[in-house]
Amino acid sequence: MGQKINLSLPSAADLFSTQSERDDAKRERVKDLPLAEISDFPNHPFKVRMDAEMQEMTESVKQYGVLVPGLVRPKEGGGYEMIAGHRRKMASELAGRESMPCIVRDFAEYKATIIMVDSNLQREKILPSEKAFAYKMKLEAMNRQGKRTDLTSTPVVSKLRTNEKVGIESGDSREQVRRLIRLTELIPGLLQVVDNLVLGNKPQIAMRPAVEISYLPKEQQQALYEAIESEECTPSHVQAMKMRKFSEEGQLNEGVILSILQEEKPNQAEQFKLPRDKINRFFAPGTPVAKIQEDIVKGLELLRKRERERNDAR
Repeated sequence: MGQKINLSLPSAADLFSTQSERDDAKRERVKDLPLAEISDFPNHPFKVRMDAEMQEMTESVKQYGVLVPGLVRPKEGGGYEMIAGHRRKMASELAGRESMPCIVRDFAEYKATIIMVDSNLQREKILPSEKAFAYKMKLEAMNRQGKRTDLTSTPVVSKLRTNEKVGIESGDSREQVRRLIRLTELIPGLLQVVDNLVLGNKPQIAMRPAVEISYLPKEQQQALYEAIESEECTPSHVQAMKMRKFSEEGQLNEGVILSILQEEKPNQAEQFKLPRDKINRFFAPGTPVAKIQEDIVKGLELLRKRERERNDAR
């Protein structure tokens, strides 16, 4: 058989441009894109917080513009999807700008997800909930890429698993990656309690008990969250394991949850509890618990002082 000859005609661009010009046109360029045409990455797990760092970034953008271009990919229906640069986009909006410089790359969805996660994991302050959903998204993306993914298994195996690879790349162990991904099974209220560890708010719950709680059905998690709010305490790892065991045996209810929470922890000093309905009339609605405790102690100290003054006057 004779060799097949390609009879297709060259395009007008090929006819009236040099090879160097055509190669240059294929290279990536930084483009100034309207902010209105850039949408956030779907289910973006990292929060864009209005904190001091955002204020500093906004001031910098006002003075110098966005110095590091964002990374976007074109959307099928038009416009662009942000991969890396959500905080820079917010700072640009706050600075009153209508566009920002971006690099446009036509990434597949799985590749865009991996890059989005990796670029955001470089932040200094990341909440457990952010890392949890980010790791889950990255592992699912790597699975779509054709690599093996094991999100929750615990047996030790010789083969390097995907979650172990993610841990090595991000500085977390395979077990820590597994624990973090389990957090995605928590209801929002309990997930916020876990995030409070980083935010410094109360109440707080540590990673290991949070993982045990993640195995409870959602209605039992909600009952636990309400008990945490009313009792102003969170379960220890041992207490969380006990709740999980009762749940698996079909014996966990609001009463059992409350009973377990009220158990004295080994490292917990004996506490005296006063029903809120007995003291609510003395405090304005919404008064913080710490303020209530402080005022009660001050009141008792004043009462004791007056008693001593009366005794001395006799």
